[in-house]
Amino acid sequence: MTGCEKNVEEKVFFSGKYSGTFERTTGAGSKVSSNVSITFNDANYSGTSDRMKFPAICNGTYSTKNNEIHFTNSCMWTADFDWSLILNNDYTYKSSGDSLEIKREYAGQMTDLYKLKKEQN
Repeated sequence: MTGCEKNVEEKVFFSGKYSGTFERTTGAGSKVSSNVSITFNDANYSGTSDRMKFPAICNGTYSTKNNEIHFTNSCMWTADFDWSLILNNDYTYKSSGDSLEIKREYAGQMTDLYKLKKEQN
């Protein structure tokens, strides 16, 4: 008798409020940052930034698979800014203790990095 080992993917749901920084780095090496907070509740998220639309965080849902996180933005946005700043679509993430890093790279041209820490109650 032989057995099969199934590779079961575990879905990760973050819980609570995380605060930290958002940083966009361009291919030329320039960096611009802001202070952000994101609250995760089951498969939902909401957040804010101290700079208007940098990044553009509103609310929506998210799902995880392996080390990837997919955000689905639920808010309407005006066309007067760079929509790549909306927290939406696919990112990679690393979670360790109360720290969470969420990252997206744009074909070597730009990198968005959220460095967050879970707030203690």
